Amino acid sequence: MQDTFETGTPDVCFRHGRFSHAAGTRDYKLYRPASVNSDQTSALIVMLHGCRQNPDDFATGTRMNQLADRHGCLVLYPAQSVSANESGCWNWFNPADQQRGQGEPAIIAGLTRQVMVSQGIDPGRVYVAGLSAGGAMAVTLIRAYPDLYVAVAVHSGLPHACALDLLSAFGLMRQGAPQQEFTRDAGQGFPAIVFHGDCDTTVHPGNAALVIAQTGAVPGNASSSEPGRIPGGYAFTRTRYLDRQGRSQAELWLVHGAGHGWFGGDPVGSYTEPRGPDASSAMLRFFDEHHR
Repeated sequence: MQDTFETGTPDVCFRHGRFSHAAGTRDYKLYRPASVNSDQTSALIVMLHGCRQNPDDFATGTRMNQLADRHGCLVLYPAQSVSANESGCWNWFNPADQQRGQGEPAIIAGLTRQVMVSQGIDPGRVYVAGLSAGGAMAVTLIRAYPDLYVAVAVHSGLPHACALDLLSAFGLMRQGAPQQEFTRDAGQGFPAIVFHGDCDTTVHPGNAALVIAQTGAVPGNASSSEPGRIPGGYAFTRTRYLDRQGRSQAELWLVHGAGHGWFGGDPVGSYTEPRGPDASSAMLRFFDEHHR
């Protein structure tokens, strides 16, 4: 792994590197708050951008670095290569990129492990989050590497391995998958917080329910369905699903009237919905509730 400070940047906490793996090479940015001492273990959040985004844009839009300052965690932003996908999308729909030990999941998992070793990360507090195509890849990562990632945050994303090529991917994005045709495999469940706008025309909002199904959460176990509204912004419904210990196994935030963008995000970044609930803060709160 090549890991260097990017010259000329005013924020020396946000550094650029390049990681090479047998499955391929990807650039990345790593944010380490100045307040985090080198002798302390910290949590790590892996952030997977959406199509036509990059780590800097994604960090700006999600405001995750500012939250990392407050929470004392590190944030890793892998960057998709345009040579791997000309639109900069993670290839979540490709069977070769849906399995442990292969393709992009292997690259991102390998990078995660390298950062854990080099930065003194607590292995019980490693999380992955993503937007759109990045959200779909985030689900694949926690399914393929449940020993590595503790919980996942999926924003406007899609379920794992429900598309097998580009054509089926577009179909899933446009209209979702009928619930009766969706077969949940017998994989291990996982904690997840899911955000989706019910007026999203890029990724059908029905995909949020499919992600919840893959967590192992049982719809009848919803402990609460709470309405809310952001002053001057969108209304939303937050539904929590409990595990056997009474913790939230999954949360679904359905934001009414919202489209395809990171809720509560900075409008300077791309694909943000500033009038929505603060997705980044809710994700960090959810991650804090789940550790090994």
